[in-house]
Amino acid sequence: MSAPDHPKGGTPPALPPEVPPARGRVKINRLPTGVPGLDAVLGGGLPDLSFNLIAGPPGCGKTTLAHQMMFAMATPARSALYFTVLGEPPLKMLRYQQQFDFFDSEAVNRSVRFVSLAEAAHEGDLDKVLRRIAAEVEESSPGLVVVDSFRSVAIATSASGNAAAELQQFLQRLGMLMTSWQATTFLIGEYFTEIDANPVFTVADGLIWLQQSVHRNSMVRKLEIKKMRGQATLPGLHTFRIGSAGLEVFAPAGPAAGPPKAASADSSDEPARLLTGVPGLDEMLGGGVPRGYSVLVAGPSGSGKSILAATFLAEGVRCGQTGVIAAFEQHPLRSRKRRLAELIDSGQVALVQSHAPDLSIDEMVQRVLEAIQRLGAQRVVIDSLSGFELAIAPTFQEDFRASLSRLVTTLVSAGVTVMMTSELEDRYTDLRFSPYGTAFLTDAIIVQRYIEVDSRLLRVMAVVKVRASAHSDELRLFSINDDGIQIGHRLGAYEGLLGGSPTQKAGGERQVQSAGAGSG
Repeated sequence: MSAPDHPKGGTPPALPPEVPPARGRVKINRLPTGVPGLDAVLGGGLPDLSFNLIAGPPGCGKTTLAHQMMFAMATPARSALYFTVLGEPPLKMLRYQQQFDFFDSEAVNRSVRFVSLAEAAHEGDLDKVLRRIAAEVEESSPGLVVVDSFRSVAIATSASGNAAAELQQFLQRLGMLMTSWQATTFLIGEYFTEIDANPVFTVADGLIWLQQSVHRNSMVRKLEIKKMRGQATLPGLHTFRIGSAGLEVFAPAGPAAGPPKAASADSSDEPARLLTGVPGLDEMLGGGVPRGYSVLVAGPSGSGKSILAATFLAEGVRCGQTGVIAAFEQHPLRSRKRRLAELIDSGQVALVQSHAPDLSIDEMVQRVLEAIQRLGAQRVVIDSLSGFELAIAPTFQEDFRASLSRLVTTLVSAGVTVMMTSELEDRYTDLRFSPYGTAFLTDAIIVQRYIEVDSRLLRVMAVVKVRASAHSDELRLFSINDDGIQIGHRLGAYEGLLGGSPTQKAGGERQVQSAGAGSG
């Protein structure tokens, strides 16, 4: 395959030196992609003048991703050329792309122009395709070039006996042409497996791989940066969603850099304490919850976990601390805790909730972190872990335990105090704290149980653990009334409380009447 004449008829502009000077480095500018979360995955943005491949099966979002980045990066000074090959005509493609918020109709034919290569590609003549691209590049001198779908060019040349060699030569010429014109290039291709042998994988500076999978009634999309020359990218698969605004990428959140922003300024080893709003419980905790701790509240249905969590947030507001609640159980605005609904309405507590069938833990963590940053929140409630597990897509449930570890680490490192509730079946045969085996992840554990005394169903509460702090080891009766949770006394006259049906000690005095076992 012969190379096309250079568009300006002379010697192509000299390429940037491949080897940086001995006393300095060639600076690679990074372009913001306009895709939320993608710049972080890329390691700071897309390298300018890079030659990139966006690959994946049909329907995974390749064309939408290319359009979103193009409209974000294109300006009159750095215009974009979008070449369509054997796929849908430009007018049909634009009909659907203009439904997204990123689409700018005023940019079309001003900073973004669409060109069809269907006729040249259909003939299977790569020289003609390259000459057409060169002519268009000469005419508009674009800073961005997109070829969609590049796989169509490869298919069109497959009848040739030496198709692979011609395709590789075409790629090398195209890459040299785009680099000589100082253009950032995107080739879009439909590839079903990552091991497809293709020269484009070697020639490309960047390889963005999209995939989608269907599990039960949810479809989950993931993105992976297989390759990006010149910079370190965030490894692994990253979930993303396509919504009205386009693509949004949810990278796994890690521990925040530096000291927690909400850490106590006290230089002593003893952290500051946060009150829960239940005075008797604060006493059992040794003065409240140490700031920056993660707390697990475990108990059976109806034992008062959500009420305690709501009280924790309300007490924070009373103390001048905003909060965030990620709700997966009863909607706070319809619960009996009207005070919490008022705090949400007033903006002092942020509600994070999602019913998306493809919900991932990474997305939920990101939503919570955004709410923390928006409000400057110091308290976070997750109600409940059981509902959270049911809310996420089935494909993420297998790694729920590991994801919970990342969630707790991320939130605590952000400087907030976290309270999580966990639904437990009251078996009366063992003392459990979490069905996920994650109790070791938390700094404090509060357990609630039901017991039966004199044919009455009563509630008891105990503080099982407060890391690096003294705390009560008593099982205390508690009740729930219109004023919230009321901590009662210890049932010292009974034994076998954890069995559900305690027995009165010989000579012990009956103390149940003073417990005040109000209605739940």
